[in-house]
Amino acid sequence: MLAFLFAATLGKSLGPTSSEVILDRPRLSGPSEALDGTVISIECALPSYPRNQTILLQLYKEGNHDKLLGEFSVLHKGNASIPIFVRPKHEGNLECVAKAQGNPNIRPTVSNSHYLRVIVFGVKIDIVSDATEFFEGAKLELLCQHSVGSHVSFEWRLNGQPVSRSRYRDAHLVINRTSPEDSGFYTCVATNNFNKTQVFSANSSVFIRVKELVSNPEISFEVIKEDSHNYSAAVTCRSAKGTPPVTFSLYNRTQLLTNTTTEDREATLKLPLVLGVNADRLQCRANNGDRTVYSQWIPIEVVPVSGPVTMTYDYDMGENYAVIGLRFYCKAAAGSQPQYRWFLNETLLNDSGSFYYVVNRPPEQSILLLSVGRRSAGTYRCEVRDSFDDSSAISSKRLFVSKEVLNRLPVAAVAAVFGSFAFLVVMVSACCGFVMLFKPSSLQDSSDFGEDYDLINAARDAEFDQVRQTKKWSYCEIITTGVFFLT
Repeated sequence: MLAFLFAATLGKSLGPTSSEVILDRPRLSGPSEALDGTVISIECALPSYPRNQTILLQLYKEGNHDKLLGEFSVLHKGNASIPIFVRPKHEGNLECVAKAQGNPNIRPTVSNSHYLRVIVFGVKIDIVSDATEFFEGAKLELLCQHSVGSHVSFEWRLNGQPVSRSRYRDAHLVINRTSPEDSGFYTCVATNNFNKTQVFSANSSVFIRVKELVSNPEISFEVIKEDSHNYSAAVTCRSAKGTPPVTFSLYNRTQLLTNTTTEDREATLKLPLVLGVNADRLQCRANNGDRTVYSQWIPIEVVPVSGPVTMTYDYDMGENYAVIGLRFYCKAAAGSQPQYRWFLNETLLNDSGSFYYVVNRPPEQSILLLSVGRRSAGTYRCEVRDSFDDSSAISSKRLFVSKEVLNRLPVAAVAAVFGSFAFLVVMVSACCGFVMLFKPSSLQDSSDFGEDYDLINAARDAEFDQVRQTKKWSYCEIITTGVFFLT
């Protein structure tokens, strides 16, 4: 008896009893995507149904049987169509549970899962950014947030052109180090579609301004004559880069003298000035909102032009030693801001012409390059004045130039050449006459030779005369030839 009870109990724990029935596993099917707010039907069916038994088919989200999505009762064999009003909560894996109504001996079964994609059609987006204006080098982050729509894809554009994919991921755009070229209208384009036939797109734009940092300013000045006794210095501060507005400040050591804000990258600031007095050093400072940059220090000292004005020249020679080019140099004794002017026959020469070219190298000098010819003949002079004062002009001496004058030998030089030649001829002639008249004395006493003296003496005299004549004419020929070669 005990063995029978144990066997019965074990049989219940290991599997269904002979009176328990297991339903076939239901099959679930339906659309894979649906629009929010529409009604769709999910099909759930059993391969076979028990006789005279009502089967209840219920639709749930997978793993969540606490919330029923829909159900359908079937008495005879057939498919159950479970209607549902689609909402975003329905997205995910669905499953169908089949159970017998009122019969605990029939075990329920669960279908395979079926994924439903719910499309919230239409898109509403907004771009979120911490700032829309900042300086180059800062980080730009834009987020395209959508409050309406599901299964949305994103694309970013700058001024209508696609942004590189490396700069954004879906709705998030990041530029770690910006430059002024990153300025413009950023547009987020969000798109979703249903069944690849209905497409909805929306976009949102924001203007981002990346400002250029101002560069170190350059400083310069010019003198302005207010009246006969008063002058001022117009100090110019200029930055090559920088997004306006830019504030320029002028400092004298640590003291602020004046400042101004401009929509340009250049400003001119005026200060009173005394000529000939060494004023202090000045510096420009520039700022356009992020940092302050500095120019070099320059001294403000103006020395008036004073004379004398000297004009020198050198020249170039061509074939046959003819002068073909001249260079005139003009320089004043003093002057920190001179202005040079060249005149030919009292006609002002411009910077260049058909036969000349002016090279100004203030304040040191001015150079006039001249091609010698018929057009360049005339009287030249140079004039120097203060660039800020027309009444201070000082002129150099005048110099007449023509091709014939430049290439004519001076009378003094001709006289010197021919005089030197005549002097050499006279000296050579005197030298030759002296050599011909020269006769050396006997070197030994005749008593040493005895009776043979006359013969020996005669032979030596003849030999000596021959040698003397040879030396005499060779010497004269050498000197004469040298004179003619030199001349």
